[in-house]
Amino acid sequence: MQNNLNTSNPNHYIYDTKYLKIQILGGIRFNNLEAMRVTLGIQKQGKEQVLRQNIDLYNDTSIEKLTRKIAERLEIGTTIVRRDLDQLTNELENYRLQEVEQTVESQKSKVKCMTEKEIKEAREFLQTQNLIQETQNRIGKSGVIGEEINRLLMYLIFTSRKTNNPLHCISLGSSGTGKTHLQSSVSDLIPEEDKIEMTVLSANAFYYFNRTELSNKLILIEDLDGAESVLYPLRELQSKKRITKTVVHKDKKGTTKTIHLTVEGPVSVSGCTTQESIYEDNSNRSFLLYIDESAEQDEKIMQYQRQLSAGKVNHEEELKTKQLLQNCQRLLKTITVKNPFAEYLSLPNSVFKPRRTNAHYLQFIEIITFYKQYQKFHHIDKETGEEYIETSIEDIQEANELIKEVLLRKSDSITGASRNHLENLKEYLKKQNQNQFTNAEIRRNLRIKETTLRRYNNDLLNENYIKKVRNKTVKSYCYEIVNTEEYNDLKALIDKALQDCITQIQLANSPPTNQMQKAKLIKTKSMT
Repeated sequence: MQNNLNTSNPNHYIYDTKYLKIQILGGIRFNNLEAMRVTLGIQKQGKEQVLRQNIDLYNDTSIEKLTRKIAERLEIGTTIVRRDLDQLTNELENYRLQEVEQTVESQKSKVKCMTEKEIKEAREFLQTQNLIQETQNRIGKSGVIGEEINRLLMYLIFTSRKTNNPLHCISLGSSGTGKTHLQSSVSDLIPEEDKIEMTVLSANAFYYFNRTELSNKLILIEDLDGAESVLYPLRELQSKKRITKTVVHKDKKGTTKTIHLTVEGPVSVSGCTTQESIYEDNSNRSFLLYIDESAEQDEKIMQYQRQLSAGKVNHEEELKTKQLLQNCQRLLKTITVKNPFAEYLSLPNSVFKPRRTNAHYLQFIEIITFYKQYQKFHHIDKETGEEYIETSIEDIQEANELIKEVLLRKSDSITGASRNHLENLKEYLKKQNQNQFTNAEIRRNLRIKETTLRRYNNDLLNENYIKKVRNKTVKSYCYEIVNTEEYNDLKALIDKALQDCITQIQLANSPPTNQMQKAKLIKTKSMT
């Protein structure tokens, strides 16, 4: 009888020899090539007695023990048993290597080869004037509804995966507000070969990727609540751009040795959650994107749903737009970005944790420049021969417009959910032409659960955004907002700080006569 490994059932291989029938129960693992742990069911040809054993076929000591055990139980020579086990190991090893090679080839085949027409269209789009605004328009045409600032921020953050210092984002919002949908819709504009989508991860999941499998990839985590066990290695991958784990392993001869599992980045990470405070360490490394929960956004989404149901959505145009933006991503090449104006840029004093936020701010400006690389002059460093492009004042202005909301949230002393509630509260009181409110009134009119409202009130009381006052009319306690203009004041402060940076850059880079005129103008404005 010919030796034959039957792998038609991936969970039940069968290996037949002249004397033995060996079943491999549960198949084999393809992601751990330094071991061959299997569960065997071994029986003599034509006999019913089965010996079952879990074993690592690369462990020589275990193989010797199993050989003697089989020979004794099944009454067969040890030479025959050892030969058949060695042949089984070789067959399984060859099969596994073939499968791994096929997997690698299939991953390579995922990389789309663009046609000349597609390359031309993508290049022409990347050379378009007002590229950022045009990209914003195209994202809307691809089927992403509303969320104008968040969707463009997310798209540019996803683009940063192709740089040496990628950015990361976390989408925050109440349950059912469309966090995952926004992330999924924007990620559809990224080529399939450049992203990895995950739902639930085990504690050691990241350590068993191939060394460079994650390099310059976009990692999409549907719900951070399902990835709590990997938040630490994820943070290390974000910060250090590599993670290493040391494990103990036995080789074929049974010798114990230490091996290092290393996975290299850099990666761009995006996730969604409803719980802002739990993931503080991860949020410090990320842009926080707060989902628009307004009535206007609700109406935009419902209107799109109606058009979809009525068959009035142009799916062909949406698909073409997605393919164009994906091809633009494929056309972007890794290149160094230098910002000659970086020394003039500073953050508002109101921003918490300014060191990390400042790094994010500068990186985001670089991403704008990187995305516009087909409009930039490519310089060559005379000392190193390195090719690079330079940031323009226009890039900084576009970055400032997009990042205002992020800096505003980074400057806030309360959580995003509490801030959204406070702004809704201000709007309600303004419409009612009153400055005091009760819990019952707010629960009824803003439709908020009692426990949720109690949590909001505690946050706002602790940070002195609201205060308890005695209502003389009903002779009971109610609440009052301390300062209804504090958020607008904070916005104005951030706007002024960003504009001051632009003014300094323009002043420093204009001809001497213009500098004097601008200095006088600035002085006049400050006096008035």
